Amino acid sequence: MANPIYPCLWFDGKAHEAAEYYCSVFPNSRIISLNPMVAIFELNGTKFMGLNGGPEFKFNEAVSFVVNCETQEEIDMYWNKLTAGGQEGKCGWLVDKFGVSWQIVPSILGKLMNDPEKAPRAMYAFMQMKKFDIEKLLNA
Repeated sequence: MANPIYPCLWFDGKAHEAAEYYCSVFPNSRIISLNPMVAIFELNGTKFMGLNGGPEFKFNEAVSFVVNCETQEEIDMYWNKLTAGGQEGKCGWLVDKFGVSWQIVPSILGKLMNDPEKAPRAMYAFMQMKKFDIEKLLNA
């Protein structure tokens, strides 16, 4: 395939604001182009399109973006920035101020969940959390 597949996010008139906001949150990010209807931007090297589509459609948790984090500091930083004006969920999920769902996940989680002995304890621990706590997961 000559061109990569990328998501289009439907905003109610806030595509430019969202693109600028997300580019301020994620490293290696930039606005590619803006016009009255569309914002094209990259977040950490991944292309997105924001469409000023109007109020007809709303975001929901059926689609979310996963942010894999190596450290607790990364988790805390993304969680704090993306929940500002948004809403905390459970198990590392949140909804930002634009209604977009994100999962802020420690990269160690996959390894813990693939360990038959540790997986049940890790799952029980993170089911009690909103924002992931790596130390609590490792000690579970």
